Amino acid sequence: MKKKLLALTLTLVFAVSLTGCVKVVKIGEESTLTGKQEFNATDSVQGMWESAEANIEEKAVDLPAFLTEAGGDLKSLVDKYGKYSMGTSGTISYAVKGSGVVEEVNQEKKAGYMTVKLDGYDGPEIIKIQIGSIYKGSSTRDTLDIIRFGDYTNQEEWAAVSQELHSQIDANVIQPADPGSLQGKTIEFVGTFTADSDDELLITVVKLEAK
Repeated sequence: MKKKLLALTLTLVFAVSLTGCVKVVKIGEESTLTGKQEFNATDSVQGMWESAEANIEEKAVDLPAFLTEAGGDLKSLVDKYGKYSMGTSGTISYAVKGSGVVEEVNQEKKAGYMTVKLDGYDGPEIIKIQIGSIYKGSSTRDTLDIIRFGDYTNQEEWAAVSQELHSQIDANVIQPADPGSLQGKTIEFVGTFTADSDDELLITVVKLEAK
């Protein structure tokens, strides 16, 4: 019996040496064996940035008209203009556009913002535009029709997409606009916001231009 076990063991060792089925792969190089590439949020977002801008601009509703129609209940227009973060539930985000005079530029905190007096609207809502360097929320990602949570492996990748969108916005939209110089000027903007409050909108823009 011992001779048979020894013979079987020698046969298996010989087979392994012939087939080369044992392979050592360095940490971080697993994709060479599995074929699966590690997710890179920067590459992913850079590849879709122009499409993301176009998607939001195409679906953006005129903000003064939107606020007038909402009548103080921003969530009431979700079926007409909005999008849920979780398909049919979760937070509600909208794409909007408008113009107005910058009344205040607040850069004292890292989550900076500008307040804007909208053209063609005299309602009570406070309109703020995020100017970084920290950007709150995920309305840009959640408003997009070109991606969905199921396109990504896990929540970490999904969150990384939102963060990288903010990085692209900061580099390509906010910094070129030089927000510190905009107080008192009229601007045009296209962006998104999450309906967290009926009396204040915090807009993340994908287009910002001084007139």
